[in-house]
Amino acid sequence: MRSTTIVMSACLIAFAAAGVVLFAAFRGGNGGVDETETQVLLAAGDIAECEHQGDEATARILAEYPNATIAALGDLAYQHGTPEEFRQCYGPSWGPFKDRTRPTTGNHDEATKNAQGYWDFFGARGGPYDRYYYSYDLGAWHIVVLNSDCWRAGGCDSGDPQAQWLRRDLEQHPNLCTLAYWHRPPFSSGRYGDPKDTQRVRPLWHVLYEEGTDVLLTGHEHSYERFVPMNAEGSRDDSRGVRLFVVGTGGGNLRPFENDPLATTATRNDQTWGVLKLTLKPTGYDWKFLPVAGKTFADSGSATCH
Repeated sequence: MRSTTIVMSACLIAFAAAGVVLFAAFRGGNGGVDETETQVLLAAGDIAECEHQGDEATARILAEYPNATIAALGDLAYQHGTPEEFRQCYGPSWGPFKDRTRPTTGNHDEATKNAQGYWDFFGARGGPYDRYYYSYDLGAWHIVVLNSDCWRAGGCDSGDPQAQWLRRDLEQHPNLCTLAYWHRPPFSSGRYGDPKDTQRVRPLWHVLYEEGTDVLLTGHEHSYERFVPMNAEGSRDDSRGVRLFVVGTGGGNLRPFENDPLATTATRNDQTWGVLKLTLKPTGYDWKFLPVAGKTFADSGSATCH
């Protein structure tokens, strides 16, 4: 009898231990999220103008993916990001998805002191008050969200607070796959492609490249432009470059390109509202541009993390 009891006890202990392992494996090692799980991130900026219906059209795309996280890439409420414009323009279209949106500010949002309309609408979901840069994890990916009106957050140079925070944050999160987003692009063939506009955020781009970031998402240009992976100076680097997507197609007025494509431009379109869908996998990602109903522009592909 005693030997039988010992055997049964051993079995119970082994079963309990296995249960703990299975529970831990189910939870994953990333804040309760299974790191092997594929996640969907939907991204666009330059979104809500009360005079236009583009944001309502892109909001219908968001509704088709109820489990996706949403990256709102700045210039969320035109023209000045006031509390009233967030309530009246952004709120009716993209507002219903606030609980799964991780936003960043744009220059129009920052046109109201301290981006108060942004803060009143999102609160801490949009980052610490008046600083508006933060990070989070999504599946196996680490994601950093920055304020590209960097002079409002302590400066734009490599030694200034935001760039120093960015480097520390990336060093503390050595995930295989890393993504960043902010509003103003470091390279563009659109209206704001002049170096006097793009160079202000280049110190942040340099940190991304040096720390091995895979993807950067921006808006600001009211168009879509995808680049090949690039190094710190904007030259092609297929081995460890950062792939830049400019996705200013969330619903604001679209603008024609004013310049020729850059040498690193892979594709671009200035006639289509839509949302970029990123399928984030443990070791890579797929991208697909989702146009609004009635439009046909498409762009898709896959890449592995470095």
